[in-house]
Amino acid sequence: MFAGAFGSHGLKSRPGITADKINSFMIGSHYMVYNGLGLLLVSLHPRFAVHRFAGPAIAIGGFIFSSTILGLVLNRDRFKVLGPITPMGGALMMTG
Repeated sequence: MFAGAFGSHGLKSRPGITADKINSFMIGSHYMVYNGLGLLLVSLHPRFAVHRFAGPAIAIGGFIFSSTILGLVLNRDRFKVLGPITPMGGALMMTG
């Protein structure tokens, strides 16, 4: 929730932040919420609640996916190495 509020209000005053970057930031923050809901659903399912891969894959993949998007929006020059890592986090998240 904090990331979404920051993306909506705090990014507009930063130099070099375009509407596309704000949209990307919002996508990353939305996926944080979606992953939390996904983890909640997985934990409520009797079969997957004890699964050794599903929960950690969603949690780790979602963290990698969302945090790399947020990092790229905030400072692409400094964190450009994160660009190729973003799809790996998304793939891990979907696998979970």
